[in-house]
Amino acid sequence: MQRAGIISQVRMGSTRLPSKVLLPAVGHPLLDYHVARAQQSGLPIYLATTTEPADDELAAYAESHGLPYHRGSEADVLARYYETAQKFGLDVVVRVTSDCPLVDGPLIGAAVARYLEEGNPMVYRSNSIVRTFPRGLDFEIFSMEMLAEAYANATLPYEREHVTPYIKANPAMADRVIYRDEVWPGGDFSRFRITLDTAEDYEVLRRLIEEHHAEQLNATDLLALLEARPEIMALNAHIEQKTT
Repeated sequence: MQRAGIISQVRMGSTRLPSKVLLPAVGHPLLDYHVARAQQSGLPIYLATTTEPADDELAAYAESHGLPYHRGSEADVLARYYETAQKFGLDVVVRVTSDCPLVDGPLIGAAVARYLEEGNPMVYRSNSIVRTFPRGLDFEIFSMEMLAEAYANATLPYEREHVTPYIKANPAMADRVIYRDEVWPGGDFSRFRITLDTAEDYEVLRRLIEEHHAEQLNATDLLALLEARPEIMALNAHIEQKTT
């Protein structure tokens, strides 16, 4: 049986909003919500942080919460992912980022089940190939075989920093990759932003959690909440996502 797990990249050194994953909502760091919701997938979650001294706090967080983790390069995130997957014996990797405190575990679990049923190591499955989900619910699924090939051959800085560009775009690999897109059946919610990169993003997430218990909602109810609260979602509507 193939061993699948979620690897979440996490660090304190955000350029726009330092230490963002430990900012509080209802007395808990946002990282608590990210981990708890990812665990609802039924998959193990591993934190991939860096060897930078600033991330000692994240290593301590992982240890105090009983979370397996790995510390690697800050800049070479592809190597960090590869080392984490290798360390914990994963055959299938789910990539998420820790700046998504409302990531949806059941959505991930269902997508992984479809991936495993297909049984093809050249399948790349994601809900952001054609975006219908808000930013903040993103996930990617790929095999250790794909990850190892990217790790061995990717040379461009953006391929090392962002993990999957080599898998998705390099002709040596992309011609062999089978893309499977997870599209939300209830419509297009791509205009919404529930990821954490700026002070405005934090205010949106804080209000969704503190005022509307968003951390307790399934995907259907969460997306309905975003539509029902335009005054909250307007707070970060002008933020442009950093590009790869």
